[in-house]
Amino acid sequence: MAVDRLNRVRQEIAKVIVGQQDVVDGVLICLLSGGHVLLEGVPGLGKTTLLRTLARALQLKYSRIQFTPDLMPADIVGSMIIETDDRGSKVFRFQHGPIFANLVLADEINRATPKTQSALLEAMQERTVTSGSTTHELEAPFLVMATQNPIEMEGTYPLPEAQLDRFLMKILVSYPAREELARIVERTIQREDVQLNPVLTRDEILEVRHVCRQVLVAPHVQEYAIRLVMATQPGGADSHELATRYFRYGSSPRGAQALVECGRVLALMRGRFHLAAEDIRSVAASVLRHRVILNFDAHADGQTADTILTAVLEGVSKQASAA
Repeated sequence: MAVDRLNRVRQEIAKVIVGQQDVVDGVLICLLSGGHVLLEGVPGLGKTTLLRTLARALQLKYSRIQFTPDLMPADIVGSMIIETDDRGSKVFRFQHGPIFANLVLADEINRATPKTQSALLEAMQERTVTSGSTTHELEAPFLVMATQNPIEMEGTYPLPEAQLDRFLMKILVSYPAREELARIVERTIQREDVQLNPVLTRDEILEVRHVCRQVLVAPHVQEYAIRLVMATQPGGADSHELATRYFRYGSSPRGAQALVECGRVLALMRGRFHLAAEDIRSVAASVLRHRVILNFDAHADGQTADTILTAVLEGVSKQASAA
C-alpha cells in the first residue's frame, strides 16, 4: 500500500519534472526520513519547480525564501509586532515567518550571511522557533530543501561544516540529457497547463513515514553502514587508504544514522520490507559527500569527495563479500 502511494507521487511529479529521477527520489527519501535536503547545481535546472510540484501533489503548505546578503533572521522565523486591540491597548503578537510551512524552499542559501543561515538551520534541527520566552512548534512533516550555487560563483558564503552536517542528503543536480532537454523544449512549445492530482494528505504522509521506520535492519547490514562510515575517518584502524591520504575529517556518527534511515525508505520504495546493502550503496554518495572534508592534497591531485567515496565504497563492499 505504501509502495503504491509513493509510486503515484512519483508519477504525478513526472508530469512536470522531466528526468532527474535520482533528485526526485532523494527529496522524497528526505521527506519520509524526517530530514532535510541540500541541492547543488547551476540555476535553471528545475529545483524550485520540483518542490512546488511536490507541495501540490502532497497537499502540503509550501513557502519559498529567496536568500540574499541583506536577508535578516527575522525575515525567516518571524518577529514580534505591536497591535492595538479594541480597547486601544497595545499588545505584542508574534508574526509567523515563512519557515512555518511543511515544505520550505531555501533558495540560494549560500548567498545569505552566516547569521541568517544559522537562524534557518536552528529551526531545521530543533523543529521549533523561539521568540522571547515562547517556543513555537513547527508542524510535521517539515522539510527544508535548500539550494546552493556551486561555491565558485560570485557572492556566495560557503556553509560551515557543522551546518552542512544538519542536512540528511546533499544531491548534485546535473544538466539534462539530449532527449530530456528535447522533451522540456517540447513542453514549453505546447504551453499546456499540467493538471496535478493530489495523491497523499498530510496524515497519509505521516502514516507512510511510520511504515518506513518499521523496515527491518539485519545486523550484517547495520554493520556494513558502520564499516562504511568508519572507512571515511582518516588515521583509524578501519580507514580506507585514500581516506587517510585525502580526507581531513571523515563522516560523523550522523552519517551512519542517515545511511540506515535513507536506506530504509529506499528499500520500501523498491518494494521490500527489509534493508539491503545495495540500498546503503545507492544512498551512500548523497548521504556522505557533504560530511567529509578534503585536505589540500586532494585539491592538488584533482580529487573530489565523490571520487574518493566511490573507492571507499568499493573497498568496503569487497571486505563485506569476503567476510
